[in-house]
Amino acid sequence: MEPKTPNDVIEQQLTKVMRRSNAIHVSTASGEVALERSSYGILCLLADEGPQRLGAIASAFHLDPSTVTRQAQAVVKLGLAAKKTDPGDRRATLLSLSDFGERSIMEARNFRRQALDLLLADWSAEDIAEFGRLLSKFNDTIDHWDNGAVPDEITNHPLAAPAPDGEPEA
Repeated sequence: MEPKTPNDVIEQQLTKVMRRSNAIHVSTASGEVALERSSYGILCLLADEGPQRLGAIASAFHLDPSTVTRQAQAVVKLGLAAKKTDPGDRRATLLSLSDFGERSIMEARNFRRQALDLLLADWSAEDIAEFGRLLSKFNDTIDHWDNGAVPDEITNHPLAAPAPDGEPEA
């Protein structure tokens, strides 16, 4: 067996992270609403950036607008978000967190952050900070590529078929 390159290890570890993150579902503190990954991603975006048009949400997650429309309908039906007319353009709709949605996402984030505290309890503060820094740098690089900086060797490769619409990452 050939020795693994750093990129071999990174690719393998990213696959593991994706598999494991797909299994994460959290409930509100009362347990009355289970937050699926897509709902969690949308609610986090609304909590971080405020009310959003569905097109902006689709763009943020690189999804088809029809996919985001279905996901938005789900969070509205659960009472986690509400649709309002955009005051800047009365033809457009904004999705915003409801009071229940704000509490729910805060509870879910607190739970996940407490779980990370326990999971990383044996890590040094420096390792945790470095992991956060490098993960941020990695995501910034992906954002740069998503904004049109993908090399032709990638976009023109036969294996570079467009990804099917999925759920936003949490």
